[in-house]
Amino acid sequence: MSQPPSQQPPQGGFGAPQEPPQGTPQPPQPQDQPSAPAQPPAAPAGQPAQAPSAPQPPAGQPAPPPQAPAGPPQTPPPGDPAYGYPQAPPAQPGYGYPQAPGQAPGQAPGQAPGQAPGPYGQAPGPYGQPPSSPYGQQPATGYGQQPGPYGQPAPGPYNQPTQPGYGYPQQQYPGAPAPGGSGGSGPFQGKTGILAAAAVAVVLLVGAGAWYVVSDSGDDPKKPVAGPSSDPKAPETPSASPTVDEGDGTGGGRETDDDLNAGRKPGEAKVAWLQKNDVDLPRNGGEIYGPWYVGDTMVTALYRGVSGYSVADGKKKWTVDLPADICATPNTVAPDGKIVIAIENGTTDRSTCSVLQMIDLNTGKAGWKSEVKKAGAFDLISDIGVAISGNTVTAGRTSYSSAYRVSDGKELFGTPSGNCKTFAFAGGPKLIAAANCRTSDTDNPQHELQELDPTSGKPKWTYKPPRGWEIKKVYSVSPLVVSLDNKKKKQWSIAAFTDSGKLRSQMSPAKGDTVVANCGGTFAIFGQKLEGCTGVVADGDTFYMATKAEGSGSARTNKVVAFDLNTGKPKWTAPAPSERAVTPVRMDGGKLVLYMEPRYDKPGAMLTLPPTGGSTSVLLQHPEGTNRIENSLFGGQTVRYEDGRSYLLPRRLSGRDDGEMEQATALVFSK
Repeated sequence: MSQPPSQQPPQGGFGAPQEPPQGTPQPPQPQDQPSAPAQPPAAPAGQPAQAPSAPQPPAGQPAPPPQAPAGPPQTPPPGDPAYGYPQAPPAQPGYGYPQAPGQAPGQAPGQAPGQAPGPYGQAPGPYGQPPSSPYGQQPATGYGQQPGPYGQPAPGPYNQPTQPGYGYPQQQYPGAPAPGGSGGSGPFQGKTGILAAAAVAVVLLVGAGAWYVVSDSGDDPKKPVAGPSSDPKAPETPSASPTVDEGDGTGGGRETDDDLNAGRKPGEAKVAWLQKNDVDLPRNGGEIYGPWYVGDTMVTALYRGVSGYSVADGKKKWTVDLPADICATPNTVAPDGKIVIAIENGTTDRSTCSVLQMIDLNTGKAGWKSEVKKAGAFDLISDIGVAISGNTVTAGRTSYSSAYRVSDGKELFGTPSGNCKTFAFAGGPKLIAAANCRTSDTDNPQHELQELDPTSGKPKWTYKPPRGWEIKKVYSVSPLVVSLDNKKKKQWSIAAFTDSGKLRSQMSPAKGDTVVANCGGTFAIFGQKLEGCTGVVADGDTFYMATKAEGSGSARTNKVVAFDLNTGKPKWTAPAPSERAVTPVRMDGGKLVLYMEPRYDKPGAMLTLPPTGGSTSVLLQHPEGTNRIENSLFGGQTVRYEDGRSYLLPRRLSGRDDGEMEQATALVFSK
């Protein structure tokens, strides 16, 4: 039976053809295969038990020098920046930047060889991840930046891109450990806190007769803090704000006719509205959650409030004020327009992400509120992941889980009593769960993938991946496409499953193609969110991803790969327009919608591709007049296309007093 790969990464030059090790897994067989796969084969005699941190060159050939990441796309235009436009990049490189000569990939500067700084094997924390400072204590940094390698200070103030910069993904040595080590200074020292907007690039690499996956995860988990909350006297139930901005809805006192559409060229979309920040944020800024769409309302959440805006003109309809920071949100809304989010149970460093708050997005009214109860002495509710399927909302955390009815907050089910404990969920048309089974070998975990009945919590089916493979992300619920990783081998796999939970295929890109997904979001040590990845789209029998952009400056470009979900092999590839890069957004009218990223001299656009591939067509051309604003969001923005409008939102805002209220929070285009 086909299963996630268990062989070591090939020796020799990176991507060079190799003979597969003895026992290499074979391609997927027909779908009537049994659901319990065989255990992964052991490494052949004489080979290391763990994958090397970086591939070695073939015998007799010198090692190639590390390749520096591509530089910024183009020199920014002169003049003062606007709306958070990226500042000059700092001199210090971000995580993943090539190491100094003679330094092993993943080795902390000044660290003796053999010293283990990385996240693997460190305790406490699940799966060897060391904890760090509480959420919200991290320095404000630019979208998609990684903290400095192993305890180095994070580069630059917020919105300053990491060299070479402007939000483009940094190159990473294959097999390098994920960030999170403290450089030998102990798991509670030298940490800069989690980076809520860190982008996760999932990279598939093809070898000879086998394929494996490498990831630069950017995880920098949060330090758990025990003890009761010292929450000040906060209102028990959030209510609709009595002082909603009744102006033009664009925030900050902006006029709607400030020439954003002046000089618009034929064929260009118009600016429907521009929203600017109107929230006084803490110094380390805040994450923008959402958006969610209910009727003619777009809803976002920021810091301690949830607000609804008219999709036509951006006018604020309502705001729900909250007594504490928002800390977790679901991707989807219940069918009746209600949502349940998680907030902190206080406003101190000792507060935990444990309070559930229901909000009716149709009316902007807050409903029930309840604190998640501990299920045992080891239920450390420091963080939770929230997902909604039907009228059920789930709260997952390490080894424990709870489920409630969205409409009234009644508890429906909790952690299963068996040896395998659900800890994370993905919602939508189906409720997908990940479970961890207790074993005597903590370095070789056993996970389970399940579809649950959202009312009773009973599994409809269960799939067990090979030992050592952990369920990481759900790229699509229907059809089901899942990302798994093997931390010990530093490998990733993307697998598709049938409606009955049988392994359907594994994605296997063509040799030389490197595909990526963006799974940026809030990372937590005691809670995991399976949903939330972007840049991945599934429809029927096809799964779409984009390749990593190659080149630099105006020559930067990539292509789209369509995988056959029945075989895992590419159906076709389609290049992006010349000297441009694209990202899959969604399916619309049977076509794949793509976001064409902006350049410093050219705006972005929404494009389409037919399901058979071919050439792209322009769906919505963004105007040149707002190119600087669009670029200010690039590198960490959320992109949506809904009912003929494109929505661009940053994932995180700076809390700096200078220009805090000048930051764009939503840029919306329409025909």
